[in-house]
Amino acid sequence: MESSKAKSGKTMQLLRDVVRGNPGSVDALMTELYGELRTLAQHYLASESPGHTLQATALVNEAYIRLIDQSQVEWQGRSHFFAVGAQAMRRILVDHARRKGRIKRGKGCERVDLDTLRIVSPQRSDDVLAIDEAICELEERDPRQAQIVEMRFFGGMTVEEVAEALGISRRTVESEWTIIRAWLRRRLGDETES
Repeated sequence: MESSKAKSGKTMQLLRDVVRGNPGSVDALMTELYGELRTLAQHYLASESPGHTLQATALVNEAYIRLIDQSQVEWQGRSHFFAVGAQAMRRILVDHARRKGRIKRGKGCERVDLDTLRIVSPQRSDDVLAIDEAICELEERDPRQAQIVEMRFFGGMTVEEVAEALGISRRTVESEWTIIRAWLRRRLGDETES
């Protein structure tokens, strides 16, 4: 079994090769990371009804195309790649929810339990759209906090992974996460206490 450090080093080399335009590097990177990206996509789509038009493979492929198209990104590691991947998947899910036109703003929304929800569940397009709207609002106030929400909800990343991706301490992420959850509770109308 390959160590985490070895995986990270291999991913960084592949990302550098992609940026340099080395032949075969895109395919090699896809081979290396496809399983993890697919697992992430499956988490998003696990509760969808059968026959849903957005499948895990399509979500992975679309996100991957967007990630590889990031020629201006200076990749900082595996966690950074997955953080940007979470952002890409978020945008894809939001675009899909909007296209489906399942809701009018606020109509039929249910509370989102921020303590138990680690990855947003797209079985309800209104949850995806409500959280996206909140993230956009938060991004105007504090871009780093918006990134933390995006990585935790849409990326399913742990506190440690978020800290690594953002280059900040675990304690800072935990502190900001507490503040963010309180803000999101107010913003999304969840009045329950933790």
